[in-house]
Amino acid sequence: MDIAALPVPPQPFAHAPAPKPAADARDMRAWETARDFEAQFVSVLLQPMFEGTGEDSAFGGGPGENMFRSLLVEQYGREMTKSGGIGLADAVYREILKMQEEPK
Repeated sequence: MDIAALPVPPQPFAHAPAPKPAADARDMRAWETARDFEAQFVSVLLQPMFEGTGEDSAFGGGPGENMFRSLLVEQYGREMTKSGGIGLADAVYREILKMQEEPK
């Protein structure tokens, strides 16, 4: 039998996020904290992207547009995290659990 003919199980990609624990096995407070942290981090990363943009001439929102832009960017961060994010929440969640297990 030729070894090349044997089926090869699929290998995970090197950049694939770590497998997530089942939703019922998670500590929900720690998981929500980790997701909030990731959402805030993504918002901070997105903020400079909007600094160079001026008011939209066609639909300009006036001074209110500049006031509420940070809230919009924060919401973008939350929505990106809900749809999978950048994988930071998984790492933060694992670290939160490790810190809870360590003796003081």
